[in-house]
Amino acid sequence: MADRLDRAGEYDAVFAVVRAAVWKRLHRERSGLGLGLARLPAQLGGYWPVTGNMIVLNESLVDSVRAHLGSQREVNGFLFVLLAHEYIHTLGYLDEPSTRRLTAEVARDALGADHPAARLASGDLWQMLPFLRDAPFDGASHLRIVSGFDRAATATYIR
Repeated sequence: MADRLDRAGEYDAVFAVVRAAVWKRLHRERSGLGLGLARLPAQLGGYWPVTGNMIVLNESLVDSVRAHLGSQREVNGFLFVLLAHEYIHTLGYLDEPSTRRLTAEVARDALGADHPAARLASGDLWQMLPFLRDAPFDGASHLRIVSGFDRAATATYIR
């Protein structure tokens, strides 16, 4: 699974690994989710509106990680952590400490303890990647929808 994540080139490919990793650990899944990107305050990696069908990631953090980290493997590891955390919320885990713990377990189980995603999920992102604190936020948070997200779950009815 780690090789698949390391080679992923878009959000949907990273999410396919997240979905498989969460299934492997929790034997639960949710289909038909959308992904939005918004410029949010630096202390917020993303969110899922309870009962909603869209995960929203902080585009400023994603851009900062892409600018500061050297490899696609590290960027995908970061995306894995954000997407897995929010995806686990969509499965009914609303408590933040429990969701963080499960995210770390999922990453370690699926990718190995030495994978960047497992290391990031096991710690505090803002301490491990201090440049995230400086991610720009201008107060405007326009939502940009990522097309073609969660194709594996929607391919039979959305073309």
